[in-house]
Amino acid sequence: MRVLLGVTGGVAAYKVAIVLRRLKEDGHVVRVIPTRASLEFVGRATWEALSGLPATSDTFENVPAVEHVRLGQQADIVLVAPATADFLAQLAHGEARDLLGNALLATRAPVVVAPAMHTEMWEKASTRANVETLRARGVTVIEPAVGRLTGPDSGPGRLPEPEDLVAALYAVAEGAVPAEARAPEAGIRGAWGDLSGLSIVITAGGTHEPLDAVRFLGNRSTGLQGFALAEAARERGATVTVIAANVALPLGEGITRVDVETSAELAEAVRGVDSDVVIMAAAVADFRPRAIAATKIKKDGTGGMTLELVETEDILASLVRDATQGRTVVGFAAETGDDAASALDHARAKARRKGADLLVFNPVGGGRGFGDVPNEVTMLDAEGNEVGRATGSKLAVAHAVLDAVLAVRTESGVRGD
Repeated sequence: MRVLLGVTGGVAAYKVAIVLRRLKEDGHVVRVIPTRASLEFVGRATWEALSGLPATSDTFENVPAVEHVRLGQQADIVLVAPATADFLAQLAHGEARDLLGNALLATRAPVVVAPAMHTEMWEKASTRANVETLRARGVTVIEPAVGRLTGPDSGPGRLPEPEDLVAALYAVAEGAVPAEARAPEAGIRGAWGDLSGLSIVITAGGTHEPLDAVRFLGNRSTGLQGFALAEAARERGATVTVIAANVALPLGEGITRVDVETSAELAEAVRGVDSDVVIMAAAVADFRPRAIAATKIKKDGTGGMTLELVETEDILASLVRDATQGRTVVGFAAETGDDAASALDHARAKARRKGADLLVFNPVGGGRGFGDVPNEVTMLDAEGNEVGRATGSKLAVAHAVLDAVLAVRTESGVRGD
């Protein structure tokens, strides 16, 4: 696929370098057209090094090739990211001030635009009118994300994450309307400030249960989903505490962090923080060694070792049992299927057994679930009934989970703000 990638003058241009890299890794030919203003943020050399092609900006560069027309004619699809408010106005009025504007006038390929700007600019009546004009003409306009903007500002206007932009581009190429291009309903789906007044505790990562002085029993959890939940909750106005089990990832400012190692330490930390909502996204070990050796266990030539394990505390069940009125408890269940039942059936049984207000089930194994990969979850109530689904990046799933938490609290008549 021949992709024409336009980059306009916004600070979020740095994210688009990742979009370019991923498109190239997928085998596509990508030609970047940066505007002159965008080169103040990311230089021409970066685009040319990553794309392997020239990254020209001016209509009168390489005139013999008639690039101001050819680039648009030859493209299979066009993505402009970030798209500033000024660029949206130009595109809506059919202006061709530079090479990018000319190429867009000359193309019959599908056009995808990803706006990024401050909240006030995005919500301005003129910007909204330009967006509606573009959509009416068949341009796919991706809704900006809610989150941290330039400086101390936060709100709607953030450029979506690179993986979301790539997914949206592929959806349009296949003739579909990506979810990212659908305007959110008022008051839900990640609205800025809808978690204001709520305190949320989120556990993340995976516990380590010591076996001897150097070894431990652990799992493959990276903490990415839990940290995405924390970032999403903070972006939506909540007061957030993260209890991180063996996670080396950084957290955004304004989030309280408590580091733990074992399941016992995690249980103690969770009980030590009062909150309106607790989300148990960490992968907590089900078993620990009955005895911990003070020194490293050596091979003795017998060919094996018998390890005696005991069950750890069921922290989620304890939190449900001890929950005060108005506290929402959310659990996570990473499951695989077996001869006895499917992964979803195991999750439904767990939901009924635990009794949490919400249980977020994700199938794992075979490259799914763990690490920097898209996630897929099904949300269940305390009776094991499905109440929602979400797929996509860890951040997209995080917002969907928080939407479900809000729905649970609204249905029970509790908000806490």
